[in-house]
Amino acid sequence: MREQEKSITLLGNQGTKYPQDYAPEVLETFVNKHPDNDYFVKFNCPEFTSLCPITGQPDFASITISYVPGERMVESKSLKLYLFSFRNHGDFHEDCVNVIMKDLIKLMDPKYIEVWGKFTPRGGISIDPYCNYGRPDTKWEQMAEKRMLWHDMYPEKIDNR
Repeated sequence: MREQEKSITLLGNQGTKYPQDYAPEVLETFVNKHPDNDYFVKFNCPEFTSLCPITGQPDFASITISYVPGERMVESKSLKLYLFSFRNHGDFHEDCVNVIMKDLIKLMDPKYIEVWGKFTPRGGISIDPYCNYGRPDTKWEQMAEKRMLWHDMYPEKIDNR
């Protein structure tokens, strides 16, 4: 079995157990076959749910994760299970996107990553937190700064989701 395949235990596993609370330990990586190429990998999770830490009411969002991989990449089924683990987890919207980003940085040390949550309105207002990171002392750190400064200059049409 190739080295890359040894580190993946969830993909193809028919006995998958869904975590009942925040579970960063389910995240798995595999070797990036093209670490010398700069390219984006984008995940869209339109059915993200978490709980309000005060009221316990569910919050719904579309979470977008875009990253430029380094040596390792996140395995998509493990990411799905990880994002599912927020379902019964109480955190504010801003905390959710920052925790997701920090867990993925710790897991795979990407060159660049950004996480954007577009939460459905509750109480007549929606919250769309955005965070990013670029590897220090590289062009990616500079890119992170520029994308942060310009990230929402042309917001999308609000359609009440």
